[in-house]
Amino acid sequence: MVVIEESQVPDVALPVAELRRHLRLGTGFGEDDVQDAVLTSFLRAALAAVEARTGKVLMQRDFVMVLEAWRDDAGEALPVSPVSALTGLRLVMRDGGSVDADPAVYRLVRDDTVPRIAPMGFALPTVPPGGTVEVRFTAGYGPGFADLPADLAQAVLLLAAHYYEYRDETALAEGCMPFGVTSLIARYRRLGLGAPR
Repeated sequence: MVVIEESQVPDVALPVAELRRHLRLGTGFGEDDVQDAVLTSFLRAALAAVEARTGKVLMQRDFVMVLEAWRDDAGEALPVSPVSALTGLRLVMRDGGSVDADPAVYRLVRDDTVPRIAPMGFALPTVPPGGTVEVRFTAGYGPGFADLPADLAQAVLLLAAHYYEYRDETALAEGCMPFGVTSLIARYRRLGLGAPR
């Protein structure tokens, strides 16, 4: 399985002003925005770290999952959550040709932990021999930072502030996450053994 992020969170959607207030950076100077690029990069890093630990997509983006075969043609788990929409299913032949599956033959099974693509009938469309299937979907709590649950938003701000405060510290190369952040995200982590079904 390959998962590709097809869109990015735009810079304007990131809470740079909130992080600036959280860090208590000075205001009222002619160069207030001089650190915006740095703050933006730490926010992106914090979002990525929290998403990696939880399996949740925080801010809405488009993805494509590419498979060589269904694990179960009665329904396939999607790799992240929450998923708000399935936007397409394409069958790609070995020679590179492709055909889009009729949206009437599959549906999204919403789940806070493991959403799935499921057939409307008995089975998902057959993957062509030697080919692949591409499942396109939109995931995330919403397009803005304000759409995140409060605890996840706080975790992102705390982690971005941690990255900012310790940006020159090489002893933290192991990628540690502060206790307050791990506590805030603990209830969102996937539990269980093996791949989700």
